[in-house]
Amino acid sequence: MGWSRPPTVAGLFYPDHPETLRGDVEGFLQAVDPTETTESTGLKAVIAPHAGYIYSGPVAASAYARIAPLKGTVRRVVLLGPAHRYPVRGLAAISASAFETPLGSIPLDSEFMEKALELEQVQTVDQAHEGEHSLEVHLPFLQVVLGDFTLVPLVVGDCVPEEVAEALKTLWGGPETLIVISTDLSHFLPYAQANEIDAKTARAIQELRPEDISYEQACGRMPTAGLLLRAREEGLQVVCVDLRNSGDTAGPRHQVVGYGSFILSANTSVC
Repeated sequence: MGWSRPPTVAGLFYPDHPETLRGDVEGFLQAVDPTETTESTGLKAVIAPHAGYIYSGPVAASAYARIAPLKGTVRRVVLLGPAHRYPVRGLAAISASAFETPLGSIPLDSEFMEKALELEQVQTVDQAHEGEHSLEVHLPFLQVVLGDFTLVPLVVGDCVPEEVAEALKTLWGGPETLIVISTDLSHFLPYAQANEIDAKTARAIQELRPEDISYEQACGRMPTAGLLLRAREEGLQVVCVDLRNSGDTAGPRHQVVGYGSFILSANTSVC
């Protein structure tokens, strides 16, 4: 049977009561302007933030509202986020068989996990997943918009974008597979300065220029860069669907954290 990774930031980053959590996520999704969620075809990947829901939830919802029409098509989610707590070389898989949230259990895709572990840069490092929020905070959104799916969770540590891109190529799949990259943008800057830097980062992401994104611009620079390399190879288009910071959502403006949501599609006509 294996073991399940329990939620570790429930009650901190998001509510730990199932009904409250589902209500909050649905509220964020319903607040997204429905006229801005169409039309996109061939949606393959999203980039979305991973802070506490009070801060980044509205921005994350801008990406996840666009995934909702894929319910029933997407059956597997490959989720990559940066390591915040445990230093790791390469990409860290986990030996668990499921991830738990207050909304229920998400089984891991054992076949795809094995495919990932065939790569030299991917190792099983359970410690990298202990207390790590960059993956966990996306799961309730995915559970609400997709229902049932399997998960391939990888924490990205010290590596190069090409190593991430190779892992993504291995796990790319078809329409049944969605790629989710977890990252926040600038950290703890004054509001105006953050807006300027985050706008530059958003342009670099949309123009598929990972070389122009530094760690100071995005804590998840490495998984983001790997995805952008893959997007070049696949001919995907990137559109920024939301760009705000904690000063816009729930916090003061003397020090803010930036958040952006992006969708990557074969053909996109949404702004």
